Amino acid sequence: MHTDTERCVRAVQSKDARFDGWFFTAVLTTGIYCRPSCPVVPPKAENMVFHPSAAACQQAGFRACKRCRPDTSPGSPEWNQRADAVARAMRLIADGVVDREGVPGLAARLGYSTRQVERQLLAELGAGPLALARAQRAQTARLLVETTELPMAEIAFAAGFSSVRTFNDTVRDVFALSPSDLRTRAPRNAARATPGVLSLRLPFRAPLNPDNLFGHLAATAVPGVEEWRDGAYRRTLRLPNGHGIVALTPRPDHIACRLGLSDPRDLTVAISRCRRLLDLDADPVAVDDHLHADPVLAPLVDKAPGRRVPRTVDAAEFAVRAVLGQQVSTAAARTHAARLVAAHGTPVDDPEGGLTHLFPSPEALAELDPETLAMPRTRRTTFTTLVRRLAEGDLRLGAESDWPETRARLLALPGFGPWTVDVIAMRALGDPDAFLPTDLGIRRAARDLGLPSTPAALTARAAAWRPWRAYAVQYLWATDSHPINFLPV
Repeated sequence: MHTDTERCVRAVQSKDARFDGWFFTAVLTTGIYCRPSCPVVPPKAENMVFHPSAAACQQAGFRACKRCRPDTSPGSPEWNQRADAVARAMRLIADGVVDREGVPGLAARLGYSTRQVERQLLAELGAGPLALARAQRAQTARLLVETTELPMAEIAFAAGFSSVRTFNDTVRDVFALSPSDLRTRAPRNAARATPGVLSLRLPFRAPLNPDNLFGHLAATAVPGVEEWRDGAYRRTLRLPNGHGIVALTPRPDHIACRLGLSDPRDLTVAISRCRRLLDLDADPVAVDDHLHADPVLAPLVDKAPGRRVPRTVDAAEFAVRAVLGQQVSTAAARTHAARLVAAHGTPVDDPEGGLTHLFPSPEALAELDPETLAMPRTRRTTFTTLVRRLAEGDLRLGAESDWPETRARLLALPGFGPWTVDVIAMRALGDPDAFLPTDLGIRRAARDLGLPSTPAALTARAAAWRPWRAYAVQYLWATDSHPINFLPV
């Protein structure tokens, strides 16, 4: 996108927010970089240069605009709609892998050498993994400076900086303000009165239809781990350095996020996983325009545009829950999961609600007695095989997953058919083209809409919806009166 200068100039001149996060505008005369929708008067075209990432702007010597705050743009949808090495690397960097494991750890997860990873990221993003992680650390530091009363030294290490001096220098380089100045300029609000709880705004590209997104999460919520309370979806989070509790509330122009962490070092990871859960980096205009070309889907898109794919904060957890939900009702799946949580989950305190546990880790589930599982023997075998493979590290479902390879590995497990694999691909791996032609709700919707209802015929008919079939699934499901399709009251 950033190489199409004419298109980028038009987007900046029209202040088109749809392109926020797709590219960044660096202004040669001011040394500032902005998002395309920056409200200031656009510079002359000859004074604009375009970069694919905030990190590339920073490496080129530009500082972030204080007015439009380009570092808070939604992420590029490219990284969640592609399965190549660059996209997988960007998902891993967002999940904090470089800060925890360094560039060698990132390369090992991708199966490449560090030189190959650096070369690919530099070619496409204009910055290497260290620069991309540095830009992310700067944004995390800014959030902590502006929304907490933590001492600056604690913020420096929580944001992933190796020293207070590096923290100070980076903040000045990126924002042209010292950390103290950032805190002084930040608006004061009531959220500061709640120790340990951060109040954040998670941006997205409009439109966003919250009905199926939050309806699905609330209807399938596992007691103790998830709940719908006071207009917010709340859940516990298992994080690299501790745990968290998040409350996510849909607003017209953002998602309100209240986040409590046992360790502030997990802030970046928690935000990344919440954004992934709600599919907030999607480009709904591109998706809806493509699906709207089909005369059968067009009325569904017109009625409620901007549907997202409800995903997950923990891919291994979702895979376990997918097995528990095989051939049973939503209520039965929740009951099975709640029993596992009560028996094997890690207890947590929730002063603001009714959350009690973290979902059990694969390691904890691998140690349980299969005879205690209230399910058919064949499904017990499926369950125990899955959790053992996850616990041993033979099967990895994280941000680094190669989608075709992971699908093949899942299909090789006993009891894993196309429905289970595709629902995991859609919601846990994040494949935007995952499709569920054998799902009863999809077949019923297809029949009612005059589409083929047999899996093979429906798959052939849905070829025109590629690469967005996972979003078509959301529109088809929404034709039903199931609670997953309605925002709870």
